[in-house]
Amino acid sequence: MKANFNPDKQHTLETSVSISGKGLHTGILVDMTLSPASAGFGIQFQRIDLPHQPMIKADCDLVTDTARGTTLQVGDAKVSTVEHLLAALVGMGVDNVLIELNAPEVPIMDGSSQPFVELIEEAGVQEQEAAKAWYSIDENIYHYDEQKRVEMVAIPAMEYQITTLIDFNSPVLGTQYAQLKSMQNFKAEVAPCRTFSFLHELEMLLDHDLIKGGDINNAIVIVDKPVTEKEMSRLAKAFGRDKMEVKSEGYLNNLELRFPNEPARHKLLDVVGDLALIGYPIKARIIANRPGHSTNVAFAKKIKQYIKKNKHVKDVPVYNPMQPPVFDYDHIQKTLPHRYPFLMVDKVIELSDTHIVGIKNVTVNEWFFLGHFPGNPIMPGVLQIEALAQTGGILAINISPEGQYDTYFVKIDNCKFKQMVRPGDTMVMKMEFNAPIRRGLCDMHGTVYINGKVATEADMIAQIVKRQ
Repeated sequence: MKANFNPDKQHTLETSVSISGKGLHTGILVDMTLSPASAGFGIQFQRIDLPHQPMIKADCDLVTDTARGTTLQVGDAKVSTVEHLLAALVGMGVDNVLIELNAPEVPIMDGSSQPFVELIEEAGVQEQEAAKAWYSIDENIYHYDEQKRVEMVAIPAMEYQITTLIDFNSPVLGTQYAQLKSMQNFKAEVAPCRTFSFLHELEMLLDHDLIKGGDINNAIVIVDKPVTEKEMSRLAKAFGRDKMEVKSEGYLNNLELRFPNEPARHKLLDVVGDLALIGYPIKARIIANRPGHSTNVAFAKKIKQYIKKNKHVKDVPVYNPMQPPVFDYDHIQKTLPHRYPFLMVDKVIELSDTHIVGIKNVTVNEWFFLGHFPGNPIMPGVLQIEALAQTGGILAINISPEGQYDTYFVKIDNCKFKQMVRPGDTMVMKMEFNAPIRRGLCDMHGTVYINGKVATEADMIAQIVKRQ
């Protein structure tokens, strides 16, 4: 990250950049392009080689496989081995990016995040107007996996920090630990660290034809048992080499390690990438003992559930009219088709890929006060819901691929009106996704706040449709 990097702002790329390489497990050549995205878009993958070019959000709830990397899937569309790229994006402070691929796997490159960090630096990182909503935790969050002997904990902290410990009962590796005190150090201390595998795991993968894109240069292979000449010849053939050798340090035909504790640092890299799937930027100290992809993802889900459960209590939006908006009235008119007297959002003050906060200033001159209890002016409840829906429409349209879209009501549930909205009130309208957009349907929870108290709330489902 640059010295003047503002961690409290959202960031995207300055321009599009591309990279090509083989997928580790499929062996398929992958062309991948990273492109700038608007504030609140988040990190989304797009399989441009499939019909309808489906989108897959970087979300722990979409993980379907963690056996040999982390796989995301929506319907029949999947993208595998996402963790090294996600770690690079988090490490470089990129919040919003569209990742287009023409194959089902992110290229493995050298088995680290460094090629992706260099790609991000080539594109440049652009600060956006939108604020970045950090989520802090107020209590320790634990995760145990007795079968895998994994322990993970998130501890309240002022910054995002990670410590990993590994112990594979290996005389080659020994017990190692790695620590990242600040994400600003990710590029230098963690990004170059390559994935690793034990020789017996490598042989199993070769037996099952599972690393078709593997190369001796994209992984550290730890030799923890005697190896016969026949086995060495087989490995040489599998990796297209004339011969293989085991150096005295116990690493297969490998150059020197980039760090003495490179395996522990790579485990930390994987934690950064997998915890990006929480979907919320967090401030916490993570301690992970013997982490792996399955436990990382399970831990991400636990943290995500904690945030979803608690954020409504402490995240009542605060409106400061002195702060510049994320979107002003002109931008809103370019996004929504509505116009006076039916455009009911004045500005947007918060925006992420999962929530939005809009403002509606209610004045005595509103057209509906002429006939709705004219002697005792009260804003109609249906118009409060309409204002919420328009706010949610901005969020749904903003995180959709490029193009013009509209949103239409499908369903309203659990609608409650808890206090009246009168002339002079400022409606602070918050819309949050209850679930990722699927098949064009947006499931959201909306709340109207007046003076910090809930006035109206409802669950709403809308359909997002491309304009003809």
